[in-house]
Amino acid sequence: MEDALLVHRLQFAFTITFHYLFPQLTMGLGFLIVLFKVLALRRKDERYHAAARFWAKIFAINFTMGVVTGIPMEFQFGTNWARFSAFAGGVIGQTLAMEGLLAFFLESTFLGLFIFGEKKLGPKMHLFSAVMVWVGSWLSAYLIVATNAWMQHPVAFDMAPDGSVYINSFWGLLFNPWAGPQYAHTIIASIITASFVVAATGAYYVLVEKYPEYGKLFLKMAVPVAAVACLMAAMPTGDMQGKNVALHQPVTLAAMEGLFETKEGAEIVLIGQPDMEKLRIDNPIAVPKMLSFLTFNRWGAEVKGLDAFPREDWPTNIPLLYYSYHIMVGLGTLFMAIMGFAFLFLIRKNLWNKRWMLWILFLSFPFPYIANIAGWWTAELGRQPWLVYNLMRTSDGTSTVVSAGNALFTLIGFGGMYFLIGLLFILLVMKAIHAGPEKFESAG
Repeated sequence: MEDALLVHRLQFAFTITFHYLFPQLTMGLGFLIVLFKVLALRRKDERYHAAARFWAKIFAINFTMGVVTGIPMEFQFGTNWARFSAFAGGVIGQTLAMEGLLAFFLESTFLGLFIFGEKKLGPKMHLFSAVMVWVGSWLSAYLIVATNAWMQHPVAFDMAPDGSVYINSFWGLLFNPWAGPQYAHTIIASIITASFVVAATGAYYVLVEKYPEYGKLFLKMAVPVAAVACLMAAMPTGDMQGKNVALHQPVTLAAMEGLFETKEGAEIVLIGQPDMEKLRIDNPIAVPKMLSFLTFNRWGAEVKGLDAFPREDWPTNIPLLYYSYHIMVGLGTLFMAIMGFAFLFLIRKNLWNKRWMLWILFLSFPFPYIANIAGWWTAELGRQPWLVYNLMRTSDGTSTVVSAGNALFTLIGFGGMYFLIGLLFILLVMKAIHAGPEKFESAG
């Protein structure tokens, strides 16, 4: 049974990690497309219209890949995680159904209108269609986050006689106190991803002197947005989410920070390696009392360590959780430095002459993807060993009839299929970037 549990977890981890490569771009890119359209109407500049059309094509490719890779996860709820679905379906079925029936169709319908209906819609209605694509993508994100938030912090439910749970307050489910900070942090992270992608494309066009005017336009849009978003990822959204974890999942906070012993004036570890045999951090570089201050706004506040909780309630893979969290935070700090310097050069109007800075922008675009994935791993690893926090353990949520061999076979199949999908995605995006924004200078 433990072997089956491991393979089920690996399969879902693989499919959701690969899938999340795509929504994190569409959520942020929808927002930037709206900004391009607003500036196009205000400045009456065809280049901004062309930029919006160009990125809408990238959005469409990305959106399609997200749909294709998202469908298998829905089936895994009923196959690999059948007992979880039977237990929690009366609650999470509400938000998942709304995401599919409302947000997805809203986003896909108006995306079609935006791409193919510009001449018939007119400028203002075309802007409206862009806004609705943006709203649809963010609404879809909220409903998915609300589903995950219930698993992190279950609210608004009652227990049925058969041991399953059912919703007792629709609004209580939607406005779960965990959902707001998690959603805000997720959306800001998606804007960072999209801004880095747009900035990298702009830097590439300037560096190779291909469509340099569009390259500069992309940089003028993406760099300021990214600079603001990077700051917001740390404060207030990251801070709010951190305080949420401290309040509702203190054992998770202790594992994330590598805090093995309860301390007053607890330090925050910047670099170090968790030693699970000796229950300590090796080679630590730490800032004294900073964890207490960041968590409770008091330098001498007591922060509970892992020693304050039963061993069976500790996250099941503390080193991976610790490293995932520190990768996310470390990259987030690096992003602030990159976009801070880029913004400084932009306002001084010499960014185009700083080829080393353009190379940094060009080569940096994969790292927000890594930071986003590390963030989701932190959330999911931190919730372990619970599938629904304090209600259902992960070991109790799997199917009793899907064997480890069956799950491993399909995992290998997913690996091969997703390799081909990923290759196709890269080829399509490279073709679109090579064709360039000038292809979209007339309305389609």
